[in-house]
Amino acid sequence: MRELRRGDAGPAVAEVRATLATLGLLPSANGDGETAQFDLPLEHAVRAFQQQRGLITDGIVGPATYQALRDATYRLGGRPLAYLVSAPVSGDDVLELQERLLQLGYNAGRPNGVFGAQTELALRDFQRDYGLTVDGMCGTETVRAFGRLSPRASGGRPVLLREQEQVRMAGPRLRGKRIVIDPGHGAEDTGVSVDGIREADLMWDLARRLEGRMVATGMEAMLSRGPDQCPTEADRANFANEAGGDVFISLHCDKNASAQAAGVATFFFGAGTNGSSSLGEALAGFIQRELTVRTGMQNCRTHAKTWDSLRLTRCPAVRVEIGYLTNPGDRARLSDPAFRDIVAEGILVSVKRLYLLGEGDQPTGTFSFADLMRHELATS
Repeated sequence: MRELRRGDAGPAVAEVRATLATLGLLPSANGDGETAQFDLPLEHAVRAFQQQRGLITDGIVGPATYQALRDATYRLGGRPLAYLVSAPVSGDDVLELQERLLQLGYNAGRPNGVFGAQTELALRDFQRDYGLTVDGMCGTETVRAFGRLSPRASGGRPVLLREQEQVRMAGPRLRGKRIVIDPGHGAEDTGVSVDGIREADLMWDLARRLEGRMVATGMEAMLSRGPDQCPTEADRANFANEAGGDVFISLHCDKNASAQAAGVATFFFGAGTNGSSSLGEALAGFIQRELTVRTGMQNCRTHAKTWDSLRLTRCPAVRVEIGYLTNPGDRARLSDPAFRDIVAEGILVSVKRLYLLGEGDQPTGTFSFADLMRHELATS
C-alpha cells in the first residue's frame, strides 16, 4: 500500500479512521469512502497509536503502521490460529494466545504477536495435557479451555526467567557464542548520506571491526549481509534465527532536520508492558552506558520498539543508532576510524557484561579489550 498522510482522502483513509475509532483513539470514524479525510485529529491519533505500539512516531501510515493497525483488530477466538511457514499469522490475538500459554507454564517463546514454531509447540503441549485435539491450531475448543483455567502464576515474568537461565547456562565465557552483526542498509540503499559520507559504508566498516574483535575472543561472528546486499528487516531476523544466533546487533546512524540533533540511542524489542525482550533490554542498557561513557556522546537513552529486526528474532536483539550524520560533530567523529574502534570495543564489552550476569564486573567504561582477553584466558 502507498503511504497515507495528512491531506489524503479516500477508502484507505476511511479504514484507518474506523480502526482508530474502534480502538478509542478517535471519537468517531467521521466519514467513509471517498469523503474520509486524513486531517490533523487523525494524524494525532496515528501518532498516539504508533507510540503505543513501539513504531516510529511520524503520523504517517506506512506498511509497518498499517500492519500494526490490522493486528490490533484481532481478538483471541475471533479466528482460528495456526502456524503457517510461508505466511506467519500475526495479531493481538496471537499475542494474547502466547501470553496465556506463558501464564499457564508453557514455553511459547517471546510474546511478539507472531505465530511461530515455538508457539505451535507450546500449544500442542497444552492441548495434550488438557485432553484436547492435538492439532496445533487455536480454535473454539482451545479458546474455551483457556476460559476454564486460571494462570499457574501471575505478576511474574516467565520469559525473563527463561532468558536469564539460558544466559546462566551459557556461562560467562565468550568463546563459542554466536553473534549476528547487522550493518544497516547496503547496496543501493546507502541510508543517511551527507557530504559524501554514507551510513551503509560506515556501518559496514564498523561491523567488520566488531567482527574481528569478536573472532579474536573465540566468538563466532556472522554478518547479516554482504557489502552489496540489502536484506529486508524480516530477512535479517530470519538469518539470525536460522543461524542459531545467541545475540543480534544491528548498527545504524541517524538523521534529523535539525543539525543540532546528536547522540547515541539503543533500541530493544518491546511495546508498553507486553512482549518485551528482557535480555534485549539489558543488553541495550549495557551498550548505551558503555558508548556514552567511552565516547562522551549525548545520551539519547534506550527505547522499546517493535521493528521487525527486533520483533522477529528469537535471540536478544538490539539496534544501535550511533550518532547523527546530519550533526557536524557526530559526522566528524564517525568518519574517524579510531572512533569506530572505540565503538566496536564498547559493544564487545557490553556483550561480555550480558554474560557475566553482574559477576566479576568492572565499572562502566573501564573494561578494556585486554582485560576481556585476560578474563577469557582465566576462565578457559
